[in-house]
Amino acid sequence: MLNPDQKLNPNLFDLAVEQRTTREGFGEALVELAEKDSRIVALSADLRDSTRLDLFAKRFPERLFEVGVAEQNLAGVASGLAAMGKIPFLATYAVFSPGRNWEQIRTTICYNNVPVKLVGAHSGLETGPDGGSHEALEDIALTRVLPRMTVVVVADYEEAKKATHVLASLSGPTYLRLVRDKVPMLTSPESPFILGQANILWRGENPVVTIVACGSLVYHSLLVAKKLAKEGINVLVVNNHTIKPLDTKTIGDLARETGAVVTVEDHQQAGGLGGAVAEFLVQHKAVPMELVGVKDCFGQTGTPAELIEHYDLGVEAIMTAVKKVLERKNN
Repeated sequence: MLNPDQKLNPNLFDLAVEQRTTREGFGEALVELAEKDSRIVALSADLRDSTRLDLFAKRFPERLFEVGVAEQNLAGVASGLAAMGKIPFLATYAVFSPGRNWEQIRTTICYNNVPVKLVGAHSGLETGPDGGSHEALEDIALTRVLPRMTVVVVADYEEAKKATHVLASLSGPTYLRLVRDKVPMLTSPESPFILGQANILWRGENPVVTIVACGSLVYHSLLVAKKLAKEGINVLVVNNHTIKPLDTKTIGDLARETGAVVTVEDHQQAGGLGGAVAEFLVQHKAVPMELVGVKDCFGQTGTPAELIEHYDLGVEAIMTAVKKVLERKNN
């Protein structure tokens, strides 16, 4: 059943559940931050509308830096602003940042440990009609490997707002992953958000598998939990919004409790949430594990729903992974 302590949207299982974009949550939160702190500045690479920096630009035009289609310069300018006491948020498509400017992020931001806030929009297959060239499926891997980098993957609009506020207060570099399409509102303004702390959203009676999910597929994982319960298979569903630093205590405790883990993400299987969880568990509490993610290939054009199903990230694919890991656990 749903965890009442998480104060989730009571209508999240309705067919007409409200949906909003995570980039809208980010854009609104950034304006709220800037109204209270004059150090907040924003940088765009000719994509202010797509990343919802247009909201910031309308309110604080003098604090928006438009560098054009020059993502390497975007990172360098942001680093310089941070070194001079500003708190820069740079936002563009994730394939361009951290994709195109990874070396500049590594050397000018992470190496110098300055508080630049990277915001990667249009990540994953949720980018849909923009096609494979714009569907960032490697960005979690690119950022979590960098020393000093904090990596957050939000599940909905409300979580994007909360994460933006929290990341603004950190002294080091951060990466916030957003998606293009509207996603269901599964949390509420009262839902807890603590950086580095995974949230148990669903706990079945005597659960036999732990599902650790991030991003928009947290919602799919809850649908899976509800369907499996009708089959007599009880699971845990964890919203692991912070990829780095990973909540090793919660994940370790739940792995011990259930004895099996499935990770779910709209990202390559290699190097993302699944990789982070596997790296930890293999060193501390090895259990049977299945990874639901993109299998070493690029995306393509289609609706988000079509692509999620085509690449085996949907409800049926997650259910199959749960049953597979459960069989491995019992043999």
